[in-house]
Amino acid sequence: MVKLGLVEESAQIQLAIELIQLGARLQLLESQTDLSRERLIKLYKELKGISPPKGMLPFSTDWFMTWQPNIHSSIFLNIYRFMVEYADVKGIVAVMKAYKIYLTQVQSESDEEPVLSLTRAWTLVRFADSKMLKMMPCKCCGGHFVVNSYDLNNDFVCGICHVPSRAGKTKAAAKAANVAWDEAHALCA
Repeated sequence: MVKLGLVEESAQIQLAIELIQLGARLQLLESQTDLSRERLIKLYKELKGISPPKGMLPFSTDWFMTWQPNIHSSIFLNIYRFMVEYADVKGIVAVMKAYKIYLTQVQSESDEEPVLSLTRAWTLVRFADSKMLKMMPCKCCGGHFVVNSYDLNNDFVCGICHVPSRAGKTKAAAKAANVAWDEAHALCA
């Protein structure tokens, strides 16, 4: 571990606190700060009241290609690219600022988790920086969307212009539809 000065250590702790509050996983914290794993775990427990989640980070680009995650990933990556190009912020600070803006745009009044977590957003930026993913304009609407760099994307049409037949048909949506149908049926009876 690197020996940090008091001011630098304070800055690292503040960065770790902000990342934890945004939902960062321990692996992200370890890669972006110089604090020890033990210190990060202790900080996480103090802030969240629970141990950090275990498990591997996302390592496949496939998740970003599915319908709803692609739309959310594209929103985030467009914000991130704007921040880097025009706001002169870089690295994890750009990811954090773009993620905060993304949250203001997509969070509804319910307490549902956002589709894109901070860890996935950070992973998305890493995939884009390594040229595994790229942005491509939709030939219908002109919006820029995340695509796999190794796919043929000459006539790309986004998931908003060409909605897949199963889009939005989740278990939660089916349950909500059943509840609404039961309520309507009860009114008729």
